[in-house]
Amino acid sequence: MRRLRRLLTDRGARRDESAFVIEGSLLVAEAVAAGWAVEVQYVAPGAQPIAVAGPVLVLGPGVAERVAATQTPSGLFAIVTVPPTPSDVVDRADFVVVADRIADPGNLGTVLRSAEAAGVGLVVTTPGTVDHLNPKVIRASAGSLFHVPVVAATLHEVAAAGLRLIGTSSHRGAPHTDGDWSGRIAIVAGSESHGVADDAPIGEWVRIEHRGRAESLNVAMAVTIVCFEAAQARRA
Repeated sequence: MRRLRRLLTDRGARRDESAFVIEGSLLVAEAVAAGWAVEVQYVAPGAQPIAVAGPVLVLGPGVAERVAATQTPSGLFAIVTVPPTPSDVVDRADFVVVADRIADPGNLGTVLRSAEAAGVGLVVTTPGTVDHLNPKVIRASAGSLFHVPVVAATLHEVAAAGLRLIGTSSHRGAPHTDGDWSGRIAIVAGSESHGVADDAPIGEWVRIEHRGRAESLNVAMAVTIVCFEAAQARRA
């Protein structure tokens, strides 16, 4: 219980880089299915643990409500160990999404969910992007966080690994349906307020054409559309 309390207290600052807390049976089950190690489960009275997810400790009455990050806690918490990431993961990746200074946890979680669904092999977060182990990111990813690797790197480091950087924009570049999605590519989605910087090392730009009054799409929605277009083109 002391470890759970400390991780819950630290989860904003992420002082413990080796483990973090997840809440709810869906996330615990997805972590197990992806092969992540669950150190221990904490279960409130009346809640059910995941059968194959490690040892179980029972919480006292009312504890779950005090420590949960959600308004209606499920009563199941688990401490999950972060698996090691191979040092050459960027060098080996061929279909990548880069979240460049995306600040909103819900947006990053949806980016992870869409990337995993489209078959993206790696998500890169640049400096200034919200921590991918933020509780809101984890919940918004609906478990995809456990199935697609996430690493931190700069745009220059991604380009140095031999990936072709394709920037998404609301106003510049070819329509995304006409983009060249072949080879080793990294789709770069910029911050909600400013997009991808003009001086970023982008080789090509694409835009999503739309006819409404809106200046641009939500960044997570844009990533979803572009990722599935790229995935379909790569299959063809």
